[in-house]
Amino acid sequence: MKKAPIDTIFNQGEPNPYGKFFTGQTYLNMLSPKDDVFNAPIGNVTFEPGARTHWHKHDGGQILLVLNGEGRYQEKGKEIQILHKGDIVRIAPGVTHWHGAAPESWFVHISLETNAHQNGQTEWLDAVTDEQYK
Repeated sequence: MKKAPIDTIFNQGEPNPYGKFFTGQTYLNMLSPKDDVFNAPIGNVTFEPGARTHWHKHDGGQILLVLNGEGRYQEKGKEIQILHKGDIVRIAPGVTHWHGAAPESWFVHISLETNAHQNGQTEWLDAVTDEQYK
């Protein structure tokens, strides 16, 4: 396991158990798992350079809080956004999107699944191609 060369407040975590839905290596530290009390899964996700999610959507939406590094975010049919420390991305329920690290940078964000009490399902779709990733 590689250790990210960038500093954040939370531990990097272990290799992501959802790795089959990602391209490249990522790490997950669940800060607050989904439960019946708070019902708001919060994870610290670390991406090695070039790593990214597959296209996916959350039925309750998602908020990303960028902690460090340089990342990418794209909604289906829109331009790629460059992400930096301190950026916040609000993703509406049902919006198809992907996010991950820049080609030459580690990237760390907090993922908060919103409205998880409504269902809390993530629908994983196709991998983001190298052409889409650029």
